[in-house]
Amino acid sequence: MTVLDHRHHTSVPGWRPGATAPRTDPAPLLPDASPVRVLGTPALEKYDPALLRELYRRLVVGRRYNQQATVLTKQGRLAVYPASTGQEACQVAAAMVLGAGDWLFPSYRDTLAVVSRGVDPLEALTLLRGNAHTGYDPRATRTAPLCTPLATQAPHAVGLAHAARLSAEPVVALAMLGDGGTSEGDFHEALNFAAVLQAPVVFLVQNNGYAISVPLTQQSAAPSLAHKAVGYGMPGRLVDGNDAPAVHAVLGEAVERARCGGGPTLVEALTYRLEAHTNADDATRYREDEEVAAWREHDPVLLMERHLRGAGLLDDLLVRQASEEAEALAARMRAEFHSDAELDPMSLFAHVYAEPTPQLREQAAQLAAELAAELAAEAEVQH
Repeated sequence: MTVLDHRHHTSVPGWRPGATAPRTDPAPLLPDASPVRVLGTPALEKYDPALLRELYRRLVVGRRYNQQATVLTKQGRLAVYPASTGQEACQVAAAMVLGAGDWLFPSYRDTLAVVSRGVDPLEALTLLRGNAHTGYDPRATRTAPLCTPLATQAPHAVGLAHAARLSAEPVVALAMLGDGGTSEGDFHEALNFAAVLQAPVVFLVQNNGYAISVPLTQQSAAPSLAHKAVGYGMPGRLVDGNDAPAVHAVLGEAVERARCGGGPTLVEALTYRLEAHTNADDATRYREDEEVAAWREHDPVLLMERHLRGAGLLDDLLVRQASEEAEALAARMRAEFHSDAELDPMSLFAHVYAEPTPQLREQAAQLAAELAAELAAEAEVQH
């Protein structure tokens, strides 16, 4: 039997075998007792009217973006589109709280956040159109590629944020995940890594209730996903994910905390996916129409319009201007996606390795031969 020498395990000053190691008081890390809300509360009066109107404009444009992209998928112009319809408040707020030098790490459902970040709407959809490459320059846009594997972008966000801090750059990384992503090992590793290193990173979990068809009750027994933050040693925040100014405020505080050396924060935004998981999903198989109808009453776009009108911050002119901008974007999307994309199959082998491996060169040669044979066959048929 091996006997452990505990002298090599006393990393905490003053700790000895048999004694209780000191722990940080968890109370300040506990999430909000109830989701933070701004709309419909006196707190709304404290917000800059220009910021509120900008949030509304982006919500309206974002909703139309989601709708048009969904239609393009049904027409076969996009291979797949995971709509964020119903989650637009999280999407636009996440982009707005970041500075020009900060980084966004989106998941596959976060194309609207990428667009709100300033990426061209058509470039943001390139990957979902079937192109193997991202469609936009991550370095130039400070936006990581859309991440299809669940939660793998979270450790990347932590690594970049930690590297920036080592270089004394005031950079914050914001990683966006769904509730399903919190069930992945990458999520655990990212939060643990971030807390230990006190990396300037914010984790935004958009809890829309389902990991595709698996309800949250079958994923986690925690009081909330925000409570998971305490176990890693970082604060957790809970916010109404359909309340745009509330999401903006909570994320903004977390970003500034990270930038000032306060370390990471886990934010859980309670929201709902009004559309199916993707165009390949039948959401009626796992959720009731009554549930969807109830959440439509808490639609982020309608909530924003209703409360801003009630506060005298929104009139018919601003509503019409936002709608016209949204329709202009939808028209541009239809026009640009009317023709099929011209793709070069050989580009699959570009930028994989600095020096292509023998296997990669062999595969490239095989594909080149197949493409040449197809061209020769087509030329023979034409003659």
